[in-house]
Amino acid sequence: MSPAALRNFILFLVLLVLIDLYAYKGVNTALANHSLVLRRIVRILYWIVSLGIMAVLIWTMVSMQGSQVRRDHSYVFSLVALFLLFFLPKLVIVIFHGLDDLLHLGRWGWSKLLPGKPDGTGELLDRANFLSQLGLIVATVPFAGVLYGVTKGRRKFNIARVPIHSPNLPEEFHGLRIVQISDMHLGSFGDDASIVQNGVDLINAESPDLVLFTGDMVNDYADEAERFTEIFAQVEAKMGKYSILGNHDYSDYVKWDSPDAKRANLDKLKRIHHEMGFKLLMDEHVTLKKDEARIGLLGVQNWGRRFQQYGDLSKAIYGSESLPFRILMSHDPTHWEEQVLGTGIDLTLSGHTHGAQLGVKLNGIVYSPAQWVYKHWAGLYTEGKQHLYVNRGFGFIGFPGRVGMPPEITVFELHKA
Repeated sequence: MSPAALRNFILFLVLLVLIDLYAYKGVNTALANHSLVLRRIVRILYWIVSLGIMAVLIWTMVSMQGSQVRRDHSYVFSLVALFLLFFLPKLVIVIFHGLDDLLHLGRWGWSKLLPGKPDGTGELLDRANFLSQLGLIVATVPFAGVLYGVTKGRRKFNIARVPIHSPNLPEEFHGLRIVQISDMHLGSFGDDASIVQNGVDLINAESPDLVLFTGDMVNDYADEAERFTEIFAQVEAKMGKYSILGNHDYSDYVKWDSPDAKRANLDKLKRIHHEMGFKLLMDEHVTLKKDEARIGLLGVQNWGRRFQQYGDLSKAIYGSESLPFRILMSHDPTHWEEQVLGTGIDLTLSGHTHGAQLGVKLNGIVYSPAQWVYKHWAGLYTEGKQHLYVNRGFGFIGFPGRVGMPPEITVFELHKA
């Protein structure tokens, strides 16, 4: 560990200790009127959990250095979940107890400026700890949310059924069923293949004509996908399975010993696409035929406003101009507004955002932090005769769960308008 990294980690631990101490003060205040036995039990459990998590953090930083920790995404993300499970409630307690302390300080200052007569109890000021008690109650919300997200939320796939109407669609393709999946991030699942197998079973249950995967098969390394090759080889589609690369698939976010090693990793990932039965489209298009009618399927490498810009849309389009209806697979939805609009491409399929893996539904509308970052972050968007659909993702990264933003399998049905 470098001196700078060690210094930052120590500062992080000091901050955690300060938050722990103040949060415990809030818990103690909220339970002031309860029995001594209950408070002792809470104190013991509180510090066992807090010190235990801190010990795990220190052990991880000391023992898992370099590529070892970077490759073990499942362990690292599980540690993130454990940390958030107990840290977020503490933050809530700190906020409410801080307001409680400020209120108490204000009342104390007011009593000094305008002293009144004693109330007969021997105390000039009776502390109101309502806010600390409220904070303890509210803190259960993020605890329950994180717990649900990592146990149930990441397992319950949403089958999003989206009809697409277009006057350009040949009559022969009316009713074509397309399944889109995106952002599998297979390295995040560890050895648990049950979620992936369930997703594949749901895909096959839809009897799709096409299955389209719009990028981010792995987090960084091709070997993350190897254990799932046979599962995805089970996916069936009457007219074929096609895929593209996402920003994570290029392994640009880790340090390699040499350019050749990095290149070999990408070559291996391309082979895995093939072994799964997907035809990987690299700035190219294929013509799909049904009877005498034809439509185009285009696939570009990653192109994003704030991410890698490897894709060459003009190369993918070249030769497809005469096709009456075209579908484009492009991982990053910012590509649509930057380059795709105005090209006449009828339907663009993207992913990338994951819907931030977090959403809250109010009055029938889902709100997510993703909308603060992306103009087009989830669902269907239309401008003129061009459509963009942003898939919410199959897997997860960072936080190993989903809260109010379930993993998605999108089922499109094309209609002649």
